[in-house]
Amino acid sequence: MRGPRNLEVWKMGVVNYLDALKLQEKLVSDRKICKIPDTLLSLQHPPTYTLGKRRTDHNLLIPVSELKQMGAELHYTQRGGDITFHGPRQAILYPVISLREIGLGARNYVEKLELTMIELASLYGVKACAGQKGETGVWVGDRKIGAIGVRISYGVTSHGLAFNIDPDLKYFKHIVPCGIGDKEVTSLRRETGAVLPAEEVIHEQLISCFARLFGYSSITWEESPLILPDNEEIE
Repeated sequence: MRGPRNLEVWKMGVVNYLDALKLQEKLVSDRKICKIPDTLLSLQHPPTYTLGKRRTDHNLLIPVSELKQMGAELHYTQRGGDITFHGPRQAILYPVISLREIGLGARNYVEKLELTMIELASLYGVKACAGQKGETGVWVGDRKIGAIGVRISYGVTSHGLAFNIDPDLKYFKHIVPCGIGDKEVTSLRRETGAVLPAEEVIHEQLISCFARLFGYSSITWEESPLILPDNEEIE
């Protein structure tokens, strides 16, 4: 029987994608040698498009030069999944946790990430569900509200999930989101048609859903640790 488990949560605000990627790499290395506990990064990105390791560039529908004119970035990553968009008013969670310690396989891990977003949506009366075969993420009917793309290295996770609170959905028109061409993208704001609480409240609700579903008995909150150029961090 496993004892009580604590999750350390870093509330980071808006973070450049490459800075967040470098930080995850450092944390994954530290988690592998048990230097740090299970850690969850909670943040948002400036407008950013990312491609997974399959390199499906054909799902980007406009030239890279036009992305730059829009003020958006494009980055290639080693996560699973297809092209997606990250931007303001989207809740992003990057778990750096040891699946071996909690006895989870990759499939069950992804299912719990889906359930995290499904549970959050249900708090606002929105009925969401996991995608059909070949459709990753979380859906409201045939509209995608949450994306998942993960990487697992020696049992330690990185990358994670992105839940649409109220992003500018026009950004998604420039891509084939997650490689699925005949479906729309939606948001919590669009589905509820109501005034939502402050974004910070929704972020914390998403974190609470994650912690409960993954069986953490307590949460330690860290406010915006500083990311240093050499990938070190201080409190």
